[in-house]
Amino acid sequence: MAFFTWKDKGLTSDCASLEAMAFRFEESAKLMKKLSQKGFQLKKSQNGQLIIHSDQEVFDEWGFISEELPFRQLNLIPEE
Repeated sequence: MAFFTWKDKGLTSDCASLEAMAFRFEESAKLMKKLSQKGFQLKKSQNGQLIIHSDQEVFDEWGFISEELPFRQLNLIPEE
C-alpha cells in the first residue's frame, strides 16, 4: 500500500507573526480534510504517522511519492 510520512517539523518556523502561523495551520487542516475525503487514511507506525491510500492511482493523482520499500514498489508496476 502506498504511503508517505506526514512531517510537520518547521511548519511554522518561517512565519513572522501569529496570524501567519494561524494561516499556515488552517491551510494544513484544509489539506488534511481533502485527503480524508479522497480516502486517504492515517496509520501510526514506530517511525511516525503515515498517510496511506489503498488505490495507487488516487495516490499518484496527488503527486505523492510512495515511501514503500523498492521491492514493494516494483510489485505495483503492471506487466504489459
